[in-house]
Amino acid sequence: MTTATSRHSERRISPVFAGILAVTAVTGWATWTGFAQQPGVAVFLFVTAAWIVSLCLHEYAHARTALHSGDISVGAKGYLTLNPLKYTHALLSIVLPVIFVIMGGIGLPGGAVFIERGRIQGRWKHSLISAAGPLTNVLFAVVCTAPFWLDALDGVPSDFRFALAFLALLQVTAALLNFLPVPGLDGYGVIEPWLSYGIRRQVEPFAPFGLLFVFALLWLPAVNGVFFDVVDSLLKSLGISDFETYCGQELYRFWQGSNEFCSAAP
Repeated sequence: MTTATSRHSERRISPVFAGILAVTAVTGWATWTGFAQQPGVAVFLFVTAAWIVSLCLHEYAHARTALHSGDISVGAKGYLTLNPLKYTHALLSIVLPVIFVIMGGIGLPGGAVFIERGRIQGRWKHSLISAAGPLTNVLFAVVCTAPFWLDALDGVPSDFRFALAFLALLQVTAALLNFLPVPGLDGYGVIEPWLSYGIRRQVEPFAPFGLLFVFALLWLPAVNGVFFDVVDSLLKSLGISDFETYCGQELYRFWQGSNEFCSAAP
């Protein structure tokens, strides 16, 4: 029998997540104040920690929506604690996305939490569960870009502005990739409940390879160019320039040495 105490513990915020949140706050402060002797290291830790926070919130959104839709098993699995170590695919959800940020500056969609779909009735609920994750990235992107489109960055140190711009870039790429209607991604999960049984059976074998297919396409210069043109257009409409995202990524990759072009920025 499940007790009230155990149900409460299933929803208590994990110390692991609290620690990551603390790293985000401390390194954000260090980037803002210039306290760190090596600003690139502070930017790296700030953006990486904030990115992990967004990944945890992405998975939490899936689980929380599933809970309210009828899958009460998500609590016992630890999904409501925001602990990245509790997710079904910690490698896909946390480690690989961070590696892709370091290597290419792309917000890789994470792995999904395991939802017991048989407990959930109604196509709209299934669609909303799939949409909840990338909508969290959209919300995170709005928060990151708000200081830019609200013109609230007067006097803000350039390093912090660049870091925030790069973090916004990651959130926008994650949202766009997640919403693609490709098997294995959340975008397909949104439309899947509305497809016929026959189509779903035909598509199902391709789901494990959907993400690999997308990233194979992104290696093609023409496709990559179109994708980042869309990303840049969205960021520009939100007040973030190519220069700011470029310098943010250059600061993030501190091991490559300082960029005099960005260092001279006001």
